[in-house]
Amino acid sequence: MNVLIIGKNGQVAWELQQTCPSHISAHALGRNEINITDPQSIELVIEQLKPAVIINASAYTAVDKAESEQDAAYLINATAVEYLAKAANQHGIRLLHISTDFVFDGTKNTPYQVDDQTNPINVYGASKLAGELAIKAHCPTNSAIVRTSWVYSSHDNNFVKTMLRLMAEKDELNVVSDQIGCPTNANSLAKYLWQLAEQDTLEPIYHYSDLGVASWYDFAVAIQSIALEQGILSKKIVIHPIPSSDYPTPAIRPFFGLLAAIEGSREHWITSLKQTLLLLGDE
Repeated sequence: MNVLIIGKNGQVAWELQQTCPSHISAHALGRNEINITDPQSIELVIEQLKPAVIINASAYTAVDKAESEQDAAYLINATAVEYLAKAANQHGIRLLHISTDFVFDGTKNTPYQVDDQTNPINVYGASKLAGELAIKAHCPTNSAIVRTSWVYSSHDNNFVKTMLRLMAEKDELNVVSDQIGCPTNANSLAKYLWQLAEQDTLEPIYHYSDLGVASWYDFAVAIQSIALEQGILSKKIVIHPIPSSDYPTPAIRPFFGLLAAIEGSREHWITSLKQTLLLLGDE
């Protein structure tokens, strides 16, 4: 089975390549090999590869920059997704698309269900929701939207690698403690996407994250604790919990983004974090 992975160097696309089952032929294409903002480019690639499944692991993810680059965010997160959805529907290709907890406003205090009301509060979230709506409109069957949260891996830039760098450089850190969600290892997410690629039938929307709950402060404390245990960091620094109001950003963040994710063989986020830090320690 041929699978087209949109995105080549991002952390989920990279993990999809690392975890690809042996009986699947995966083709990960970057912006130099496919222009998803051009329907003709999409058609040419489909004609060449004849994929049975498209996994869209590309996105405009610069949450703060999106506030001032609205057109760029919507182009990648909505318009390009519409083109992919139309092409997938026309050719009978299964489409898997990664979305985000940021489609919600964060005002709940229980995990978000797949059918909960969406209400994004920043441009990034609104552009991702527009992409979801494009899939529902143009590829309503044989497609699935997979919402996830706080994705990190041993590859590419993410919160874990940023924290490790800052902890090595600084004597203390301030980390927001009133935004709640769940870290998700991109490796776990990739394996789940491969399951969906071969599943007989699909639900329209899935929620996937690792198990547990955390604030960004909790996440940072765990990163330091495990990194010290594994010898990745050599000194302990003070980490101060701060409210979001003390760390203003161009984009407003939801205070609560915990997803009611599927049951099954998910690991707790601390277990997944330990595995990722082991990989980083070996580099």
